[in-house]
This record gives sequence, C-alpha cells and structure tokens, in this order.
Amino acid sequence: MKWALLVVVPGSGFLSCKKDKADSPACSVSMTGLSGTYKLTALQYKLSAAVPAVDYLAYMDDCEKDDSITLNSDGTYDYHDAGTVCTPDGNDHGAWQVKGNTLISDGTLNGVVASYDCKTLVYYVDNALTTGDRMTFTMVKQ
Repeated sequence: MKWALLVVVPGSGFLSCKKDKADSPACSVSMTGLSGTYKLTALQYKLSAAVPAVDYLAYMDDCEKDDSITLNSDGTYDYHDAGTVCTPDGNDHGAWQVKGNTLISDGTLNGVVASYDCKTLVYYVDNALTTGDRMTFTMVKQ
C-alpha cells in the first residue's frame, strides 16, 4: 500500500538579524526546496471534518513503515523499500513536480502542502478513499 493513498517554523529571534530559515529559497515549497530523502512518520485519516482523525500508519504493514522516498531536484523520485523489505519489494521510480502548493507525481506523491519547515513536510489529500475524507501525511527529512 505505498504512500500513494496518499506531502513552519515561523518567527525570528527578537534580537537577531538573521533571516528565518523558513524564508530562505532552500526552504521553499519548490522542487529545490523540497528535494531530499524523507521518511513517513505520521499518517492520519479523517472520514469527514466532523469525526476525529484515525492513525492510519497503524494499519500499514511493518515493511512499509521503514521505507523512504528521495525527491530529486531534477523532477524524479526514488521510493526505497528500506529496512524490512516487503514481498514483492516496493521500490519505485518516477516523476514529481510542484505547482504552487500542490505536489504532483505519477503515482506515489500527490497532495496539497500544509506546511514545510526544511525538515518536516506535511501534506494532505482530500477525497483519498471516499468523498469528503482527508488523508494527512507527515514526512521528516532524513
């Protein structure tokens, strides 16, 4: 079940003149800013806005929970079936892009970016399994 069911640190120091890391181009929601290797750390599912979120990560196979995805700045991605390997393995390769705050790929990574702070990427997919639901993914850069 790959992540296909399936992508804020505001403020600055009071006395500091440094730019906030989240304001730098390297931290932007862009091909360059999002490039890197990520591991899924949380997956929440809400059937509707009126019901509490369910930990969907708990329903995934153990062999999927340790996988990673590398987003390359050239628009390609590599999905690595790391650690405990599934049978058959879930390794994959494809293309991805960013349009505004929307992640688009040929199957593995799709959704609207809710937040990104150069380390943690949170994105969601509406109508993932049924009309009116929302699947929210939290991935941490490795």
